[in-house]
Amino acid sequence: MLLGREETRDLYRKRAMRYDLALWIYRFCGFRIDHYRRLTVAALGLRSGDTVVDLACGTGLNFGLLERAVGSTGKVIGVDLTDAMLAVAKRRTEEAGWQNVELIQTDLSDYTVPEGVEGVMSTLALTLVPEYERVIKEASRSLRSGGRMAVLDMKRPDRWPEWLVRIAAWLNKPYGVSLELADRHPWEVVRRCMGEVEYREFYFGALYLSVGEVSSPAQLDAV
Repeated sequence: MLLGREETRDLYRKRAMRYDLALWIYRFCGFRIDHYRRLTVAALGLRSGDTVVDLACGTGLNFGLLERAVGSTGKVIGVDLTDAMLAVAKRRTEEAGWQNVELIQTDLSDYTVPEGVEGVMSTLALTLVPEYERVIKEASRSLRSGGRMAVLDMKRPDRWPEWLVRIAAWLNKPYGVSLELADRHPWEVVRRCMGEVEYREFYFGALYLSVGEVSSPAQLDAV
């Protein structure tokens, strides 16, 4: 079953306080989520002083990597639908003493990325957004020339047997994952809206990293 905006918000409100702890179960099973987060941030090619937007930032698990990438003169903007997830992200930000992190609560389909940012990213979330195509397209229009967007997310693996695909979907059901999400292909939208600079798959196609770069205003006009 596909979740709507309110259902997704309510689901992650319930999960917020234990979300970071629950990820340790995935780590224990060999899911290298921290490694893939590092790959995603590195793919943006950020420099000191840059501004980067983390779409569906959740509890702010990417903030440490992003803050180090842009430095104290840069800016990290975290956007999320769920107030409870952002409350955890705010606590993480305050405890770390980061002064350059801005948190925004809104649905991604209603959010406008600031003009001229150097990077936009999303990890394990964009497929859950029904309007993901519009989100990617609008983000690409806001990136400066040379700016990049990186999407790390799950997809239906073509090389898995059907029984294993169904088990994986069932295990991830507490986070809104369902087989119906297989019809959503954010990486294809990144490819259409920007020049693709990187596409990698992991776990035999169950996870992917898609990176696009805006090369010129003319490219955006063609989208």
